[in-house]
Amino acid sequence: MTSISVFISVLGRYEFLQSALLTAVMVGIMSGIVGSFIILRGMSLMGDAISHAVLPGVAIAYMLGINVLLGASVFGILAALLIGFVATHSKIKTDTSIGVVFSAFYALGFILISLAESATNLHHILFGNILAVSDQDIMTTAIVLGLVILFVSFFFKELLITSFDTTYAQTYGLKTQVLHYGLMLVLTLVTVSALQTVGIILVVAMLITPAATAFLWTDRLVVMLFLAAGIGALAAISGLYFSYTLNWASGPAIVLAAAVLFAFSFICSPKQGFLKWHPRRSVE
Repeated sequence: MTSISVFISVLGRYEFLQSALLTAVMVGIMSGIVGSFIILRGMSLMGDAISHAVLPGVAIAYMLGINVLLGASVFGILAALLIGFVATHSKIKTDTSIGVVFSAFYALGFILISLAESATNLHHILFGNILAVSDQDIMTTAIVLGLVILFVSFFFKELLITSFDTTYAQTYGLKTQVLHYGLMLVLTLVTVSALQTVGIILVVAMLITPAATAFLWTDRLVVMLFLAAGIGALAAISGLYFSYTLNWASGPAIVLAAAVLFAFSFICSPKQGFLKWHPRRSVE
C-alpha cells in the first residue's frame, strides 16, 4: 500500500484525525478568503500585528475561564483601534505604529501567560495542536467560517471598491472606516480560529500565502477568492498528510505546504510567474 492509501485508511479509523482534517480545511478556506482582501489592501503587516496582538486576550480568557474567542476579539479590535489612533494623531507612519502596538501587546501576552503558569497552553497557542481539537473547536471554526462567508457576500462590492480605490469609495459615500474595522474584526476571528491549527507564530503565513498564490494566477477578485480558499484547503490537507507520514509538527507542515504551492505558482503562473508562458505561434 502507498503512503496515501495508508493515510486514507487511518483517516477512516480515527475520529481525532478526521476532526483535525476538517478543522484544518475550514481554517485554510477562511484564511484564503480574508487574506485576499488583506494583501490587496497592502495590509499584510496589519495581519501580522493582529495575529500577535490577540495573545493577551487569549491569556486573559484562559485565566478567567471564558471563551478564548471573546478575549482575543476584544484585544484584536483594540490593537487595530490603537494603531489607527497613533498613526492618525502623530507624525509616526502606520508601519511604525503597527510595530509599536503589536510588540507591546505580544510582550503583555507573554507576561500574562507566565503569571497564569500555563506553559503547555503557551506552546499550543504559539505553534498549534490540531490533533487535539475538540467538538467545541470544530463548532467555533464552522461558525467563524460562516461569518466570513456572510461578511464577504453582503459587503463584496464595498470591499471590492475600498480595496482598489479608497478615495473613490469615500467620494462615493462609502463608510470606509466602518468597513476597515469590520474587516479587522473578521481578521481577528479567523486568527483566533487558526490558533489551534497553526498557532500565533504561523497564522500570518496562512493568511498571506494562499491569497498571494491565488493572486499570481488571476486578475479577477471573485476567481482569486475561490482560488485562495481552494489553495488554503489543499495546503491544509497536504500539510496534515506530511505531518502524519513524516512525523512533522502539523502547523509548520501546513505552512510549508502552502509555501511550496506559492513557489510553484511563482515559477509557473501564466500571467505573473517567474517563467511566463508564451504560447507558440503556428508558422504558416
